[in-house]
Amino acid sequence: QVQLVESGGGLVQAGASLRLSCAASGRTFSSYYMGWFRQPPGKERDFVAAISSSGGTDYANSVKGRFTISRDNAKNTVYLQMNSLEPEDTAVYYCATSTFLGALLAGAGYWGQGTQVTVSS
Repeated sequence: QVQLVESGGGLVQAGASLRLSCAASGRTFSSYYMGWFRQPPGKERDFVAAISSSGGTDYANSVKGRFTISRDNAKNTVYLQMNSLEPEDTAVYYCATSTFLGALLAGAGYWGQGTQVTVSS
């Protein structure tokens, strides 16, 4: 059974950093795209960042220069390093994985349950 489990969320002040982790199990995802999405309170879920099997990355404009996505294929884990956090970054953060980037962006593939990130001003 495929499972993605996020961790590392919490409550921080503006300007702080957090590192989210997403551990995948049930199969090997080294050839899959892996990504992070977020859903702010009362809003739709949005793309944050994605990383290909070879390490190529894509970011939403709102997080470029502040967030870094990385992966450790040996551990079947994807990370999101979030620096210079802003109150606007408050959301539930989800990790996801799919064979194709387009499918990932369309909401297909495997998804975790989410971890809450709250940034106070």
